[in-house]
Amino acid sequence: MNRIILASMSPRRKSLLSKFNAKLHVKGSFIEEYMDKDMSPEVNAMSLAFQKAEDVSKRVSKNDIIIAADTLVYKGRILGKPQDRREAYNMLKYLSGSVHSVFTGIAVMKTGSNIKVVDYEETKVEFRQLKDTLIEKYLDTGEYIDKAGSYGIQGKGAIFVKGIKGSYSNVVGLPIAKVDNILSEYFDIMLL
Repeated sequence: MNRIILASMSPRRKSLLSKFNAKLHVKGSFIEEYMDKDMSPEVNAMSLAFQKAEDVSKRVSKNDIIIAADTLVYKGRILGKPQDRREAYNMLKYLSGSVHSVFTGIAVMKTGSNIKVVDYEETKVEFRQLKDTLIEKYLDTGEYIDKAGSYGIQGKGAIFVKGIKGSYSNVVGLPIAKVDNILSEYFDIMLL
């Protein structure tokens, strides 16, 4: 069986995939993440995922299957990972009481072949109205660090979420149903 390489150091992505495939290997990508403001959020997410997969493909064996992903939050503009607490506060205030999109770009490729699949998933997330005190208490947890949009739905950030439309695992960082579909259709691998 081909080794499955997760091209991400994200503990959330690793946790999601580890439930399905015990032979998962993790190798981080070292690309510099750059977003082009002239491109759509889905194209940015897919481009970054593909760059991560390409980077990791240079450091693994032939016939390995690489899965890379990049998640971003979008509401009129791309909201990446916050630089500091102040930026995180501003993002959460901006998302308060409204609906935003979470895009995850996915790139799956088999090394030593021309099989490369790039796709994305979008999930709509509705936030309740957030009081300043709630935002500050959340920021005190430090959970916002290294999270697109400054929150983690799988953690304490769930308190902000009024509802979602689409894949929950996509908001966590990896749309499992879509990944399984790509693996089975193009690589003859099933996660279960």
